[in-house]
Amino acid sequence: MQQLPKRLLSIDVLRAVTMFLMIFVNESAGVKNVPVWLDHAEASDDAMGFADTIFPAFLFIVGLSLPFAINNKIRKAESFPKILIYILTRSAALLIMGFFHVNLEDYSAAAVLPKAVWALVITAGFFLIWLDYPETMHKTKKYVLVAVGIILLVSMAALFKGGTPEAPTWMKPSWWGILGIIGWSYLVCAIIYLLSKGRMSLLIIFWVLFAAVNITVHMGMLPGRIWLIGDGSSVTLTMGGIVISGLYARLVGIGKTQRLWLIMAVLGFGLIAAGFFIRPFAEGISKIHSTPAWVMICSGITILFFELAVYLIDVLGKKDWFKWIAPAGTSTLTCYLMPYFQVYLMRLFHIKYSVFLNTGSVGLIRSFAISFILITLVGLMEKRRIRLKL
Repeated sequence: MQQLPKRLLSIDVLRAVTMFLMIFVNESAGVKNVPVWLDHAEASDDAMGFADTIFPAFLFIVGLSLPFAINNKIRKAESFPKILIYILTRSAALLIMGFFHVNLEDYSAAAVLPKAVWALVITAGFFLIWLDYPETMHKTKKYVLVAVGIILLVSMAALFKGGTPEAPTWMKPSWWGILGIIGWSYLVCAIIYLLSKGRMSLLIIFWVLFAAVNITVHMGMLPGRIWLIGDGSSVTLTMGGIVISGLYARLVGIGKTQRLWLIMAVLGFGLIAAGFFIRPFAEGISKIHSTPAWVMICSGITILFFELAVYLIDVLGKKDWFKWIAPAGTSTLTCYLMPYFQVYLMRLFHIKYSVFLNTGSVGLIRSFAISFILITLVGLMEKRRIRLKL
């Protein structure tokens, strides 16, 4: 296994920027009269907007940070079964949260509880179950709080009603949501990394294989969905991040860091070019359909921004430039869930933005401010050890 440092600050910063932008694009989704390029492209369009680059960047960053987490456990002499259980439980947590979020989209007005209440209760349940409890806390108290969280989720599942009043449905995985997609991709890629012992040659083979699956699916040569990996798009993005981490470790290990800039630049621009090349042959560019062109272009963009982050943070030491959003890089899942409290508390109390605050540049400034406020709140929570940890 390549020896990586315990933590790379550039990855934390890149994750923080990506998380901030994820909150921003979700918050600004309802703003009127904004540039078309800022929003998601329609499913029928052969195009992608700025918002379409955020989630793939996050999947890629999951891959960038994955080797650090697993290698740190290996350094602590943790056994293979223990590391495997860590991977499985972490994936399961993401899948459970993603499953509830997907069903939230189909919540019926005929259900017993208002949608806002249901959303707030499941989010509170997530916090109670996966909170980073202090080691000094009495075990009984911790287990009681976790049990309350589980009871909340089970109760909300029992009370759930989706569909329409005429055709009600219970919870079902129509898709797995953002957290669920991350969970499946993390599960597959983490197990591959663990079994391969981080061997670069094998990781590159799997990266190419997953990309080939994505291409052949969208060229109609393979079924649309394959067990565990879907159309191969998410695992391609995550495995790409793992390969780049391994490449970084190898170049640092042999003292050839100068090669890093050229290799990452070539890979970044090369993948963008490859995406535009394959665009006419595999259903164009589309985030909704997770086409190969979208996967390659977003992978290339993320590699280039990672290269910039390495230079700014790890070389020039400019981490203070990003300290205002630092909690988004260290308490990322907490930041992701905070807008659920914000949005559904507003819905519960029928609070809406005025037209002035939801239109044009003013709406975008408001979205920027809300994103910053939520991350600042997470920073304050982090200081009090109120953060989720998987």
